Amino acid sequence: MTAQRALVRQVGDRVRESQEALVEGLVQDIRAQIGALDQEAAARSLLEASITENVVAAINFLRQGIDPDQLEAPTAALAYARVLAQRDVPQSALIRAYRIGHQRFLDHTFALLDDLPAADRVPVCVELVRLSGQFIDLICEQVGRTYERERDRWVASRSGVRQQWVTDLLGGGPVDRAAAARALRYPLDAVHLACTLWPAARMTSFDLVAAVDDVRAHAVSALRARAALVVPTDEYEARLWLALPGPPNAPASPSSSASASASASAPGFLGAPEGSPLHAAFGRPGAGLGGFRTSARQAARIREILGTRLGSGAAAAPLWVHYDQAAPVALMAGDLPAVRDFVTSTLGALAAAGAREAVLRDTLRVFLDRHRSHAATARAMSLHRNSVQYRVHRATALLPHGERDLADDFNVRAALLAVHWLGDAVLATGP
Repeated sequence: MTAQRALVRQVGDRVRESQEALVEGLVQDIRAQIGALDQEAAARSLLEASITENVVAAINFLRQGIDPDQLEAPTAALAYARVLAQRDVPQSALIRAYRIGHQRFLDHTFALLDDLPAADRVPVCVELVRLSGQFIDLICEQVGRTYERERDRWVASRSGVRQQWVTDLLGGGPVDRAAAARALRYPLDAVHLACTLWPAARMTSFDLVAAVDDVRAHAVSALRARAALVVPTDEYEARLWLALPGPPNAPASPSSSASASASASAPGFLGAPEGSPLHAAFGRPGAGLGGFRTSARQAARIREILGTRLGSGAAAAPLWVHYDQAAPVALMAGDLPAVRDFVTSTLGALAAAGAREAVLRDTLRVFLDRHRSHAATARAMSLHRNSVQYRVHRATALLPHGERDLADDFNVRAALLAVHWLGDAVLATGP
């Protein structure tokens, strides 16, 4: 091994020691600079996995002197390319992400060379630029081919054609509605209820197709829908629209109803069938093309909320959730650090991530939802009235200003609702 090769390997060892910070910075940079890649939680998770595996592969390429002919793109990188192709994200966004990653990798690596002798630093920098450029070109070629093959396959398929029309409809630009309705075999002038479906547990893509079809049949029957439109988002997620009965100008849903009990009587409020293997996030019913778009957007927000809750280590989320059940949280969930600050400042010690505090928060939330009725709260939670009184007293004592915080309880109710839906992700992280 030459002296230069040994120095490059030494640099690779240093990068490996700091790869976590490198990956974190890359994820933030790419999401900030490429809006098309800043998608919902599931796609962001795939982006992070792709970046992590690419960084590990690049480090190994430097350290081990791998023959370029033997270099293979990481599995997560290829999977992410296929998902972007299915979601109609331009290939240029993917390639630009690799260029940003290349620059950030070099910046990070060069910062580790300060202690090298001046005579060694320039040759090592030149070699790092050469090797990293070779790596990024080979990986981009492979993920590019994967993207193109998947895009061709997806668009050629029936679901791909549907996805293309739906993408155009949701994009907000001009679209031939009559042609879209004919191609989709779905009435765009109806009152629409949209939902997003994804597995509640591990399942194959084949089983997912069957489960989504079962939901479609159940929903059409329960709501007496005029038609249904199913469009896969990727291998493990699908969108469903239901054209509800009645004219387009019929009332779609109550204008305000944050509780499940009030929403349950609204047109389009659908309960999960027993044993459903899927999560479902529903928007509100809405009329015409505007309703088609708005209901889908609301469903996507609920899907993101549930993804945050499930990923935070909180108790399992309900399988099927409607927008009206969590509408205030959906409006604020795009900025989790800000929500966390609001929750911790509003709830004080009650925002601690402990089992006791969780019980007290739930009791206080139900108590305030039940118009401060101890009896109604006891019935809702299957508790003795005295237990409810004790918990409410203990929860109130943990608020920053005690009972004074409940004189005007809007902020407390909003904070409790945020914790209920977003889980540990918005609780205090420590002292």
